[in-house]
Amino acid sequence: MSDQALTDAAAAAPSLAEIEAAAETLKGRIIETPVVALTSDVLSPHLPEGAEVIGKLELFQHAGSFKARGALLNLLDFSDEERERGATAVSAGNHALAVSWAAAQRSVPAKVVMMKAADPVRVAGCKALGAEVVQCDDVHAAFDEADRIVEEEGRRFVHPFESPLTVLGTATCGRECALQMPDLDVMVVPVGGGGLIAGMARAFKLLQPNCKVIGVEPTGADSLTRSFAAGSPQALEKVDTIADSLGAPRALPYSFAVARAHVDELVRIEDAAMLRTMALVYDALKIALEPAGAAATAAVMGPLREACASKRVGVIFCGSTIGEARFADLIAKGRAL
Repeated sequence: MSDQALTDAAAAAPSLAEIEAAAETLKGRIIETPVVALTSDVLSPHLPEGAEVIGKLELFQHAGSFKARGALLNLLDFSDEERERGATAVSAGNHALAVSWAAAQRSVPAKVVMMKAADPVRVAGCKALGAEVVQCDDVHAAFDEADRIVEEEGRRFVHPFESPLTVLGTATCGRECALQMPDLDVMVVPVGGGGLIAGMARAFKLLQPNCKVIGVEPTGADSLTRSFAAGSPQALEKVDTIADSLGAPRALPYSFAVARAHVDELVRIEDAAMLRTMALVYDALKIALEPAGAAATAAVMGPLREACASKRVGVIFCGSTIGEARFADLIAKGRAL
């Protein structure tokens, strides 16, 4: 990706006026999720010394994650003809649930493509929302199937992170955070494909320009870290993490460019850190996070612990679409660590 192409893509990031307009469009359609100070005696010994850490509870959003924002903005953009033809999407779960939910709000037929390893609760959730679910062996086969659906059925593809409307949706989450958590020193955001951190970082740099935005990736799914180092979007040969919501196999130009222009730092964490944090948060707050939802807090407790000492820090609990059996198994593993 050339420097000029990178500059052009970053310049196409949503403006504050566009973010405000999108927030107004979504007002009353999505949930303004609350924030909570992480002051529990269970959590405090694990947090940076002297830090004030505040969590954005986006797991309380419609369909269980922040994805509802971008999905609905995409569906609201459908023409009458596109609404008749329907929507399709590829996802490990959260994006599929969000597109299924948004399509139901707009009376649009949805066909979502998911991996066979997807949590059964996510598959059942999509079906309960009226979507047709197709399952494939892996993410590469899933994208191939979505391409076939677009070509043969004429459905409009809703990308999980590369669409400007998807990034605009995550920017509304960043705006909401920035207004609810004034004067942050650091905002920590999990990274999958890069759509969440691209939009949130853009909003924070517009509203709280002195706030440092830090992204967190699993060591086994670090496409954005590799892309930042290379200066262009990179693909992974293999994804290996329990955080399936963060397991995007590649970075892509638009979301990469917006993230690269606005994100200050990226760190990586091991799966074990997410497991421990899931257990700690559940024991302290009785909040059931999926691994991705625990990633930002895990980073603050781990590689960012020293940098966040005595700072005012925001984290986001981005999602909680996880079945009871899998959650119980992961919590048991986290407590054992």
